[in-house]
Amino acid sequence: MKILIDAFGGDNSPQEIIAGTIDALEQKAGFTAVLIGKQDVIESQLKNYKYDQSRVEILNADDVITCEEEPTVAIRRKPNSSICVGFKELKENPDAKAFVSAGSTGAVLVGATLKLGRIKGVNRPALCPIMPTLIDGKNVLLLDAGANADCKSINLCQFALMGSAFAKTLGVENPKVALLSNGTEDEKGNALNHEVFPMLKEMKEINFVGNCEGREILSGEYDVIVTDGFSGNVAIKSLEGAIKAMFKILKESIYATTKGKIGGLFLKDTFKGIREKMDYNKKGGALFLGVEKTVVKAHGSSKRDAFMNSVLQAVTYAELGLSEKVKENILKFTETQAE
Repeated sequence: MKILIDAFGGDNSPQEIIAGTIDALEQKAGFTAVLIGKQDVIESQLKNYKYDQSRVEILNADDVITCEEEPTVAIRRKPNSSICVGFKELKENPDAKAFVSAGSTGAVLVGATLKLGRIKGVNRPALCPIMPTLIDGKNVLLLDAGANADCKSINLCQFALMGSAFAKTLGVENPKVALLSNGTEDEKGNALNHEVFPMLKEMKEINFVGNCEGREILSGEYDVIVTDGFSGNVAIKSLEGAIKAMFKILKESIYATTKGKIGGLFLKDTFKGIREKMDYNKKGGALFLGVEKTVVKAHGSSKRDAFMNSVLQAVTYAELGLSEKVKENILKFTETQAE
């Protein structure tokens, strides 16, 4: 099994990307890492590490797509970029099972859709991160997290199907699917919510439990939360900002007094545990659901540990056959709609 790595994607490439890939190889057997990018630079970076050379390959790509470029234009004009070369290899090589990139989110999503291709029956793929909750060992999936700012009701129905298949693959027997809204009552929400709510309620393929307010996203009460990409992206970034602000306020308050400093020493391990639980670096990247093979979008600011976890994510999803399970869910729904 080959896992394709965009070595030149992200703010800290290629150093942190290559370091994280080598760490992933040490953590897990059973896959070969294919580093994609400027071959001479990659070879130079690899000299800094000891690793099993039989498990690392290099695929040359002379160009890089930056975050400043318009994604669709860049994908068309830079066929020899690390992103385009990666998707071409992913589509054409049956041994290539996944692609991981910390590069331009827009370019990765456009490339996955145009170069790799959507699953039949999926109108729009969705970006789906795994988020921690207040319940130990339980996560929540939120989609779309930014791939589609404007959505139709059918898109959210498909997001629910894909998210439910994802949750089942992760071991959740009967995932609770909720619709993000401004209240839990059935009549709450905007025009899109009003249109899609009864559709989700009628879908026998999912366990739809109603609306979910933004403050309940991390409660642990839900397994899958669906929304349009604009609302989902705002929700996730708001949560990340609130968590960072909370830790900053706590730190400033503790160190403001001598008494606080003393108390902080006793709570040091507790705070460390909370920070690790809420740290996105521990979860890895976000999965792009709805395309033919596994695509993981790592955070653009990913450093060694975060990217290692993104690679390990990709390996796990490929091993579990996640894309095939999403296809099965979509096919069942499509057949039901046709009847």
